Amino acid sequence: MPIRNVVMAFAASAVLLASAACGGSTKPAASSEAVTTPPTAAASSSSSAPSSATSTTATGDSSACTELSGTVANDVCTVHTEGPSYTIDMSFPIDYPDQSAVADLLENQRDPFVAAVEEEPAAPGQKALDIKTTTYRSGTSDAGTQSLVFEEYANLGGAHPTTSYSALNYDVGKKTAITYDTLFKADSDPVAVLDPIVSKALSTQLSGLQLDPNPIGADMYKDFALTDDAVIFFISQGQWAISAAGAQKVSVPRSEIASILT
Repeated sequence: MPIRNVVMAFAASAVLLASAACGGSTKPAASSEAVTTPPTAAASSSSSAPSSATSTTATGDSSACTELSGTVANDVCTVHTEGPSYTIDMSFPIDYPDQSAVADLLENQRDPFVAAVEEEPAAPGQKALDIKTTTYRSGTSDAGTQSLVFEEYANLGGAHPTTSYSALNYDVGKKTAITYDTLFKADSDPVAVLDPIVSKALSTQLSGLQLDPNPIGADMYKDFALTDDAVIFFISQGQWAISAAGAQKVSVPRSEIASILT
């Protein structure tokens, strides 16, 4: 549930979080890479604010950063926007090959958030949207894959913020996006293979919490990252387990799902 995630979180009022709910990324294998861009500190960089938001702007080197009116430092774009009752902070690397997809994804997360917090009657308290990213790689730099996972923290002024995920994947050699539909063989049944593996892993991670069957089918596995040894699935808060369990990620060894991978 990309924002898609945040939208879903708004509609379902499935709220909660804490950055700790998501955990940190683990150190990758020698030929894989996982690098996190930290949340932005509300500093000098700003984004053009929708509607009544006010901001100052500075452009960066990448197309996504320029479009979002961010600032580049150390190959990371940071964007800060302030409205009367909310702040938005985003950070992402400028080296992801499909910058247009990055810009589209972040705009589609930002705009529903702003619409929600400005809807009358407005909820009391300061609202916040904070998006940080982690990069994963597999294979070689010129023929492997690059994944960019967005961790989205949304506080709409209620008692419980929410954490959700979105992900982009790119085949560097073929110069094309990798999606759920292209990751798995057309004649396979990924949900039937993944559900027992992921359900078991979640039960272990959540100390034996009883889980209902996968409630959304293939959409549960839309947000993933690729490493040399595994496919990591990112599950937003309340997407499978109860909201109080937080957001989760499950690393599935490629060897366990080799029969369905393209």
